Amino acid sequence: MTSHLFALCFDANDPNRLAPFWAGVLDREMADDSLTLLPSDDIGFSIQFQATHEKKAGPNQMHLHLTSTSLDDQQSTVARALGLGGRHLDIGQGPEDEHVVLADPEGNEFCVIEPGNNFLADCGFVGELTCDGSQEVGYFWSEALGWPLVWDQDQETAIQSPGGGTKISWGGPPVAPKTGKNRLHFDLAPPVDGDQHAEVDRLVSMGATRIDIGQGEVSWVVLADPDGNEFCVLTPR
Repeated sequence: MTSHLFALCFDANDPNRLAPFWAGVLDREMADDSLTLLPSDDIGFSIQFQATHEKKAGPNQMHLHLTSTSLDDQQSTVARALGLGGRHLDIGQGPEDEHVVLADPEGNEFCVIEPGNNFLADCGFVGELTCDGSQEVGYFWSEALGWPLVWDQDQETAIQSPGGGTKISWGGPPVAPKTGKNRLHFDLAPPVDGDQHAEVDRLVSMGATRIDIGQGEVSWVVLADPDGNEFCVLTPR
């Protein structure tokens, strides 16, 4: 039994502002709670926004790469993001770089990738979730989700669902030290006929650890992957 990736979760100081921003950028339908973006054909997981009082500190451990079908399409995505409250971001990219680096209204980084990127071909609009992480953590998530490795070279790894869609990649060493709780994290869910406790035990046996982030008495279990990145295991669904 393996869990499925149920949601990518953003910690947000103003989730009621951030959710509509990403709904507009991604052209995603919002759930009735107005804080969840429903899956689409090219991305099999929800995107959720959860309130936090903590301010963003430093670059995120993971960020999205959005794909483009043409230069006009790339410019259209950038213009849409800027019109919704995003901004350009300088992270040291040079004039030769063809991708565009942006930040959402709370400073979360994301990139709009140039057309013709072979690695993201056929991945859909949300082409990649790229992460700062070790080769070990790429192997961990491949086994945790049952997603095969589609890249494993020079300690860089990437996985993708057997059904295709968004890739998740890790850049290899050096891995930046954690400075606090990650702004983005995964929510996993066992299948309907699965068992949460058995799945937690399986993930711990693979190298995850139980952690306390002050969650108190809740129905989900908080774990950290081998790089220390937080994630949650929900009840079966």
